[in-house]
Amino acid sequence: MIVGYHLTIGAYGFWLPNDPRGSWSSFVGAYELYLAAGRAIKTDERRSLARNVHDRDLRRAGKQNLQREPLKFNGIQARAIARGFERYFARTRREVWACAIMPDHVHLVVGRSRISIEQLSIQLKAAGTRQMTLEGCHPCGSAPDARGRFPKCFVRGEWSVFLEEDAVDRTIQYVKNNPIRQGYKRQKWSFVRPRSL
Repeated sequence: MIVGYHLTIGAYGFWLPNDPRGSWSSFVGAYELYLAAGRAIKTDERRSLARNVHDRDLRRAGKQNLQREPLKFNGIQARAIARGFERYFARTRREVWACAIMPDHVHLVVGRSRISIEQLSIQLKAAGTRQMTLEGCHPCGSAPDARGRFPKCFVRGEWSVFLEEDAVDRTIQYVKNNPIRQGYKRQKWSFVRPRSL
């Protein structure tokens, strides 16, 4: 029985649809990106592909052909995203068992609820973006469009894995250790609560 989800949300430029390791996309929307790195490489794999051996030069070529630089959240932006998440989770009362806000992606382990994991992803991206905008630290804050809106800082879609009981604790540990593996300190967010059985 599914008891929760591992949700990964990427910042703009984090994981391209034509990443040589595969992606969860079936279409490359930008012609320049298609020319530089080829067609989308769709996979249904649910385990992490991050450590798979791949053509790093091809991946870099793709990233050099994005419309703008890939985003990297700094510490101030990560805290703003967390405050946006905190407000969202306080309002919805959804269970959150782990969260890691990395420079170019976010990991969460959440319990099941009435809304789909895809809808949760959309709402969390909106909450994080809204909070960065309110705090004046949106990563594209100096380049609004003609209507005063900033470019999106999160990618379209998400990566999610259904978690059965036997995978929850292992996934929580994976998310908690993610910052440490990348040379950052362990993160502690007020909206994350221990899982109650």
